[in-house]
Formats: sequence, structure tokens, C-alpha cells
Amino acid sequence: MVSTFALGTAAGDLTAITVHLDYFFSGVLFAGLITVPALAYRLFGLNEILAFWSAYIVTRPLGASFADWTGKARGVGGLALGDRPVSLALAILIAGFVAYLTISPRDVRDTHTESRSA
Repeated sequence: MVSTFALGTAAGDLTAITVHLDYFFSGVLFAGLITVPALAYRLFGLNEILAFWSAYIVTRPLGASFADWTGKARGVGGLALGDRPVSLALAILIAGFVAYLTISPRDVRDTHTESRSA
């Protein structure tokens, strides 16, 4: 698990700094890459486990690139909002999504209906 975080961050930094895409366009690149397994699953029947893990691997550099873009100084291609405000905003956003899914039935499957159609 630790290696996925390290490699993901390294991939984001590689594209942003070494390849000179800057943080925003590095995030856009990984946002495009995360759609590849989704499209391959939908259109070409890619195995769902392979599609999930392929997308999961891209989530780390995607998040790191956009977090760096918002938090880092303008001189290095960021918006200079600071690491603490960005972390706080993301924590509030995540807590909001978790609360919404906790009180909403939106993510619950109706197994009674599914068993009839099978």
C-alpha cells in the first residue's frame, strides 16, 4: 500500500516537474488516463477487477497533481492556497460525501429486485 502512494506521487511529480506539464496539466493527464479503464470496461468488456485496479492506480497521481496545483506556490506552477487550507477543504468535502452516502440510499442495491431479474 505504501508503495502505491510513493509511486503515485512520484508519477505525478515526474509529469509535472520533469516533463514540465506543471501540476494542473499533469492532473488533466491523469484525469484522462483514469477514463481509459472505465471506457475499456464499458465498451470492450475489460475484466471488472482489472478495470478497477487500473483506475485505482491512477487515483494517487491524479489527486496529488491537483492537490499540488492548489497548494504549491505560484513560482512552481501552483495557486498558492497553501497545504493546510487545501487539506482542510478536502477533508470537509470527503466528510460531506461520506455523510451523504450514510444517510442516502443512493448507493444501496435493491437485492430483492435484482434476484427476480436474474
